[in-house]
Amino acid sequence: MTAPRLSALIVARNEEARLPDCLASVAFADEVVVVLDRSTDGSARIAQVAGARVIEGAWELEGERRNTGIEACTGDWVLEVDADERVDAALAVAVRETIATSAHAWHQVPVDNYVGDRLVRFGWAGSFGTTSVPRLFRRGAKRWRAQRVHPGLDWTGTEGPKITRGALVHLVDRDISDMLRRLDRYSTAKAADLIAAGDIGTLRANVRRFFSRGFKSYVSRKGYREGGWGVLLALCTGAFPLLSYLKAKLEPEKHGGGR
Repeated sequence: MTAPRLSALIVARNEEARLPDCLASVAFADEVVVVLDRSTDGSARIAQVAGARVIEGAWELEGERRNTGIEACTGDWVLEVDADERVDAALAVAVRETIATSAHAWHQVPVDNYVGDRLVRFGWAGSFGTTSVPRLFRRGAKRWRAQRVHPGLDWTGTEGPKITRGALVHLVDRDISDMLRRLDRYSTAKAADLIAAGDIGTLRANVRRFFSRGFKSYVSRKGYREGGWGVLLALCTGAFPLLSYLKAKLEPEKHGGGR
């Protein structure tokens, strides 16, 4: 019986500094597809030299550019990896073993999140970070929705057991300032999504979410075990929906709601 073919999909924008290590980590795949969104640096050349198939374009919505990449993959299975992520050796083996035997359509992959050189294991919650992601799936099983930030997913088929060996190493933030800049970017994009949907919510609901999400991050997800890092994660996790709402409410003209 022929072994299933695996496509590795990387979606990036101006990531020439981090792309080489990411590409090297997915070299075990049968095919590598790189989607470059409005990139002006040397990312295309780096990907081509590594043997990847490169698709260049401009997409306003994250869901659209990810779907473009998925549709370009020709493997039986697809593994999605961002430019700031690396597939460690143990996960590479586990992925190959999983697709060789799985009767399911998709699997969660474990994530190790780093802020600078520090591995932060606890406290990731909500839309600000996670310790597992549904990135391994049969071609045709996954479709992203048309949203700018953290788009929703539509699935065909059943979820299989979570992969438990190895990890997707995520270099999520360089430092605290980088974390706060990410919060600003995410909330700006989310504000545009809220306005486009025609329902930005209410102040009361989002204040409530600030506290409930912060509690989930710090207590339920054990962020307290990370000391000050856990406090930072709880604040950012809670602030994301509230800040998104405030941008959409107070500055709609800056986020697609003006005339």
